[in-house]
Amino acid sequence: MRLEEIENEIRSCKRCELWKSKTNYVPGEGNPKAKIVFIGEAPGREEDIQGRPFVGKAGKYLTEVLKKLGVERSEVYITNVLKCRPPNNRDPKPEEIEACKPHLLKQLEITRPDAIVCLGRFSSDVILNEFGLGFRGISRDRGKVFEVEKWDKIVKIIPTYHPAAILRNRGLAEYFESDLKKAVEVLKRKPKTLLDFFS
Repeated sequence: MRLEEIENEIRSCKRCELWKSKTNYVPGEGNPKAKIVFIGEAPGREEDIQGRPFVGKAGKYLTEVLKKLGVERSEVYITNVLKCRPPNNRDPKPEEIEACKPHLLKQLEITRPDAIVCLGRFSSDVILNEFGLGFRGISRDRGKVFEVEKWDKIVKIIPTYHPAAILRNRGLAEYFESDLKKAVEVLKRKPKTLLDFFS
């Protein structure tokens, strides 16, 4: 299966009620062979209008930080846990997350990144628990580099704040940039495979 096929599945999804209130589905975008995948919470107003992830103020900030670290947005893959905007940007409901999670897991299975950056508590909760690592809260887990055996290699999972949180509290910017730097370093080195531990 290719990303395009999953995106087509998403655009006809009616697994939860959000499809009724959304303007556009927002599957995700970027490099299908990206070494880093960024996962946010859910589309906002601008994303809902354009059908693209992270194109509002928070998305522009994320793009700026990546560029500052020497990475173009086109090099990575960006998506959200939910593919439809919750009304009035409310928090995702557990049943919506469960309904949408299979799409996200398929996207990860195809991209098979070396690093996954979880933007915010909802994304961190979904991914860390999915990989059996457990989530203790964004303040406790942000900046930590978790490692998991997946796709015949060691995959790094890095929880951090959502870019929208940085726009509300600029005092968190230093932490956010430091966390993204840890992920970007993955682009610059050969990932460890399971064979490396037995050689």
